[in-house]
Amino acid sequence: MTKADIVLEVSKKTGIDRGTALAVVEALMETVKESLENQQNVYLRGFGSFILKKRAQKTARNISKNTTIIIPEHNIPAFKPAKSFTERIK
Repeated sequence: MTKADIVLEVSKKTGIDRGTALAVVEALMETVKESLENQQNVYLRGFGSFILKKRAQKTARNISKNTTIIIPEHNIPAFKPAKSFTERIK
């Protein structure tokens, strides 16, 4: 399912026009991104959580040059589905 499909479904289910539905979906995605940028997790009850996971510093190898590089500690976004969401999918 693409973003366009989601906008179409939101438009059908709520009765609002596509332009407004697109604005709502875009605003939701932008809000989630901004919250994660500010180190704040996003919790949507009954759906799931968008959280930041910390990756530890590690050593990697560039095989073509036969050199070692250090990858610094960094955060990555992750999604953890709610229990009710997981049960419904099963």
